Amino acid sequence: MPGVPFSAVVKIESTQVLPDGTSATRKSIATIARDSRGRIYNERRQLMPSTFTGTPQILSSHIFDPETRLSTFLNPYTRMARQMTIPQREATASAPEHPFLKQQDLGTETMENFAVHGTSRSRTIPAAASGTAKDLVVTDEYWYSDELHMNMLTRHEDARTGLQVLTITGVNRSEPDPAMFQVPPGYKVVDENPPN
Repeated sequence: MPGVPFSAVVKIESTQVLPDGTSATRKSIATIARDSRGRIYNERRQLMPSTFTGTPQILSSHIFDPETRLSTFLNPYTRMARQMTIPQREATASAPEHPFLKQQDLGTETMENFAVHGTSRSRTIPAAASGTAKDLVVTDEYWYSDELHMNMLTRHEDARTGLQVLTITGVNRSEPDPAMFQVPPGYKVVDENPPN
């Protein structure tokens, strides 16, 4: 989305129910950004125990340029930049109503001083397909900002994997550092496009 620059921090929290019935919560953060050209940057950092107070180690980062469709994955350990051009997706017809899918309008709220609109989607996985011998309900919740053109909060709840919550915080509307959208010096660029 060009013309809507920002940078922010994503807070990530994952809670999983363990076989003994207790739950384990892990957390992380990640920096995300978008410049005026629409290029995006996001990080993946290590999930840490909920008691951890430092900054989790960065595992990888990703840059995407919607103009050129160039996707770059940066690995700080190998100092490699894997690049591939992503094909443009063709427009598809909207999916038909699914008998196991329910959607609910959650109305509007304010998050980080932005108006957001909430939607909840839940789908039932029949016992025969769930692998747990009983029906499972998987719920996804999205709180979308029209002003920023992105979700400010997402929740994914599945009894098999637990609860994952991603929350956008500390939004800065100024132009991000251009270096975020470049391959850092000293990285080896690897072209991963399939041969013609």
